[in-house]
Amino acid sequence: MTHIHDEHGSGLSPDSIIHGDMAQRILTIRMYSGLSGDMFLAGLLRLTGLEAHALNECLAAIMPELAGSVQLLRKEVGHVGGWHVQVHLPQQHEHRSLGDITDFIQRGGLSAEGKRLSLAAFTLLAQAEGAVHGLAPQDVHFHEVGALDSILDTCLTCELYSRLAPLRLVVSPVPLADGSIACAHGCIPLPAPAVLQLLEGVPVCSFLGEGETITPTAMALLHALGAEFGPWPSMRLERQALVYGDTVFPGAPNGALFALGTATE
Repeated sequence: MTHIHDEHGSGLSPDSIIHGDMAQRILTIRMYSGLSGDMFLAGLLRLTGLEAHALNECLAAIMPELAGSVQLLRKEVGHVGGWHVQVHLPQQHEHRSLGDITDFIQRGGLSAEGKRLSLAAFTLLAQAEGAVHGLAPQDVHFHEVGALDSILDTCLTCELYSRLAPLRLVVSPVPLADGSIACAHGCIPLPAPAVLQLLEGVPVCSFLGEGETITPTAMALLHALGAEFGPWPSMRLERQALVYGDTVFPGAPNGALFALGTATE
């Protein structure tokens, strides 16, 4: 596990973030090419400044064998430095229902707020998948979404967000592109049907690349965390993190900017 450090090699102090003026704290995410669960993790890990031992405690609270499975690493795209997470997990092919995931989260060691947000995100996913397939949410069996990496992304993101505890989460319009993707149901058009369900009422904009710009996990997380969609909020910027995803879009960097600040209005 690598130590989480800033560009100049000095350790970020979690206390400056966790114990700041929480009543006026604003988090904004500006999506240049969209958002995924691993990008969400990278941004929140940078903003919380979590040390490796504290990160492993969070991972072990989700599932003991997850300790040591996540690294936050430097990455350059177009000679511009940013961050991404590298995850090493055992392969699992379990199909989990919403009830299975609910029991799993409730038995785990996350904070009360981390559990509440995680359950909200998975419930939204179940509702979206149910609407697509004509099923009640409790009858949905997750495939990709129920895999261990999505449980990790969702639960760790919610726990980190609960530690930042911003008053507001303000997100740019969601960039969308055409294309298709292979999944458990075969080859489907993009945006994915579950994403389309979660996009209702959300501002969107065009992305000039082709492919999956936003994942169902990321979209459900934005709703569960109470995101507002709009321009940059008025705030005094305190921390920022440019993060990159794994997908490669020809001619366009796959990135998002996370910025934390204090309201100035």
